Amino acid sequence: MHLRSTRRQFLRQSANVAAASLLPWDQILAEDVAGPQSLRAHAQARGLLAGCAVVPEKLAGEPAYANTVAEQANLLVAENAMKWKALRPAPDKYNFAPADAILAFANEHNQRVRGHNLCWHEALPDWFQATATHENARELLIDHIEHVAGHFAGKLHSWDVVNEAIDVKDGRPDGLRKSPWLDLIGPDYIEIAFRTARRADSTALLTYNDYGIELDTPEQEQKRSQVLALVKQLRLRGVPIHAVGVQSHLTAGEGTPGAGLREFVRAVGELGMQVFITELDVSDHKLTGSVKERDTAVAKLYGDYLNLVLAEPNVTAVLTWGITDTYSWLNHHHARSDGQPQRCLPFDADYQPTPVFFAMRKAFDARRQASPGLGS
Repeated sequence: MHLRSTRRQFLRQSANVAAASLLPWDQILAEDVAGPQSLRAHAQARGLLAGCAVVPEKLAGEPAYANTVAEQANLLVAENAMKWKALRPAPDKYNFAPADAILAFANEHNQRVRGHNLCWHEALPDWFQATATHENARELLIDHIEHVAGHFAGKLHSWDVVNEAIDVKDGRPDGLRKSPWLDLIGPDYIEIAFRTARRADSTALLTYNDYGIELDTPEQEQKRSQVLALVKQLRLRGVPIHAVGVQSHLTAGEGTPGAGLREFVRAVGELGMQVFITELDVSDHKLTGSVKERDTAVAKLYGDYLNLVLAEPNVTAVLTWGITDTYSWLNHHHARSDGQPQRCLPFDADYQPTPVFFAMRKAFDARRQASPGLGS
């Protein structure tokens, strides 16, 4: 199937049948967002990896979705297919088929893949609580990482090894979240996870991934400080960790990331580490006004944020959490009070580019070429 050709035909047909009331950014030809004008092409021209979270069933079953992902992304991440619950139907069984489908799609379209995630306090299988104990949790974690990272060894760009381990509200001096892993194993579970991942896969970039560290509010400043302290401690102990993932679930009307995040990114760079923007989206659930007004505010936040972080050379990858507004998690977790769908991603429900698309592309174009090797 010639996805790029099909994608252009789809967009051209959509533009041709567009109603006269469509906003200016909807009145656009396929060539304006495809091929050399895609997010993928503009990112590559600046030494960046750019992509999105994907769902394997939609890659297989929805041509418009698959065409858009193939055209716009050079880096994919599984939205759910590589989490414990998806991979582990039973303690002694693994189901790699959905995740393998993402790898196959990426190989077909010359894309790379991130793994998400090897250790998290959520998305654990139903059997976990009854099975995991203080006596076997360490072995359970090691076995999972050996099997999963081993299955994909040599095939992935990076792994989110540990996800969201910091929660300052839990009140611990080290900032660690009171999670099942902390309770069953202790603070060493983080180091165990990273060392096991490196033994299982010698090539993937190993990442610590977290959210709520973008704004210069007291709470986020404290969490950002704890994340940096954790990363520094791991590096000092010789733990194999190569990157920090900044999830970047932002909310329009709630503030704009600023100097604190910039200094954090630079501090991570001084440790010799990369930063990935791993789950970028902007919720518009607090905005009122017309669709155009909402779109403008969301796109401005995208542009301001990306201009801030992409000015730092160790930021080497940008992924949105989804590609089309239709399937955004925000429609369920941060639904608008007026019942209208969120407009939070580069493409709308009809796979027309939103103002977010153009804000992202402009920010990519403003980025200086990355230093050699950073985007590898």
